[in-house]
Amino acid sequence: MLRVGLTGGLGSGKSTVAATLRTLGAEVIEADELGRELMEPGQAVYAEIVRVFGPEGVSPDGQLNRARLAEMAFKRGRVNELNAIVHPAVIAAQRQWMEQVFARDPAAVAVVESALIFEVERDARARGESETVLADWRRRLDRIIVVTAPDELKIARYATRVGPEGAGCKAGVPSDRSSSLGWEAAEAEARLRLARQIPDAIKAARADYVIDNSGYKEALLAQVEEVWQHLLAESNKFAPKESLE
Repeated sequence: MLRVGLTGGLGSGKSTVAATLRTLGAEVIEADELGRELMEPGQAVYAEIVRVFGPEGVSPDGQLNRARLAEMAFKRGRVNELNAIVHPAVIAAQRQWMEQVFARDPAAVAVVESALIFEVERDARARGESETVLADWRRRLDRIIVVTAPDELKIARYATRVGPEGAGCKAGVPSDRSSSLGWEAAEAEARLRLARQIPDAIKAARADYVIDNSGYKEALLAQVEEVWQHLLAESNKFAPKESLE
């Protein structure tokens, strides 16, 4: 068995890498999707967000107003408050998912796609935490894959996705996917979010595998295939008890 973290800044292409790994045989879960599920009405995370952020973050239909929450988080300096609510629950759900995966297939490669593996650890330690699940999340993963790309290319990809022709955002706080931004607004938002993310060079230095997504898709897929072969070879080296401690 092998627990793998797949990360990269917004617009890096980690979702494409995750989809390819799933096609090759990996079990894959998306942190963003888990976060959205946990932020639904009736969930404990939803209730805590409403308590901390107040009715301003709730839409008339009772759903969280994700665009408003993103604005409060990123533009009003409250992103750590929001992450401190959402991230522990997401990580707990990921662990439960992994346990179910390995119970079905002890030789599985379980991949968690998350933009903020290193940032979660950094922010927890900045708050003075040292022994919490957030502060040592990196240690709970057997291997880390970082997907890299030049920042300007990331910004262009992001703006294309969420601008007038796009349909939402996947970096950091889940946003209202039905909204769209003008190109300049999307570019500004991308730069704001990238400024909070750890640079690729630092992440790459701490990663086990680095996938460069600055070129053609064919080159990206070839790198993913090569990494997958390494992960398969390693999946039998980690005993369940050792890996899930």
